[in-house]
Amino acid sequence: MVQHYKKNCTFALVETRIIKKKAPEEKAWYAIRVTYNRELKVKEDLDARGITNFVPMQYRREERHGVMVKRLVPSVHNLIFIYITPSGMKEYKMTTDLPIRYIMNRETHKPITVPTSEMENFIKVAGTYEEKLVYLSPNPGDFSKGERVRIIGGMFAGAEGIFVRVKGDRRVLINVQGLVAVATTYVHPSMIEKITDPDKNTLDNAL
Repeated sequence: MVQHYKKNCTFALVETRIIKKKAPEEKAWYAIRVTYNRELKVKEDLDARGITNFVPMQYRREERHGVMVKRLVPSVHNLIFIYITPSGMKEYKMTTDLPIRYIMNRETHKPITVPTSEMENFIKVAGTYEEKLVYLSPNPGDFSKGERVRIIGGMFAGAEGIFVRVKGDRRVLINVQGLVAVATTYVHPSMIEKITDPDKNTLDNAL
């Protein structure tokens, strides 16, 4: 007699987990305070690590042993901008012995970061190292009535800012997050165009 056995089939439910991948971190320009005027030491360390950074600098003339020499020196002491991811910035702070700290936003209580477009605009002027650039305090007066313009020629071509009079000359002023402001050398009116419909994402902050 043939016996038929009924097999009990057990179905295992396999739990499928959807693992969300974290979005890759985006780099940002961090405004960093460097104490003891060691911004060039920090820059040297960052360059050695392959980390993009920017220190506002310009040529200045000094007399040495009766001879005038031109030197490239920081325009604003104790300030450096670092282009890096948030985790990369934290790692750098933990692995460097150099005296650096975040510059904090007083309202959000978070580290200040500068929009890339704004930083590129600033570098178009500050990155020329021109000795006749004028650096002003973070709150260089009320220039809100100045016209917003774009420079269309010369060494500052593409820079956007406020067309104002500084030290007797008409210049274009660029302000970065209330941290630093730089005015170009004299710009002839024929070298600028008025921005009639400004894009807030590409202009420097209003003063």
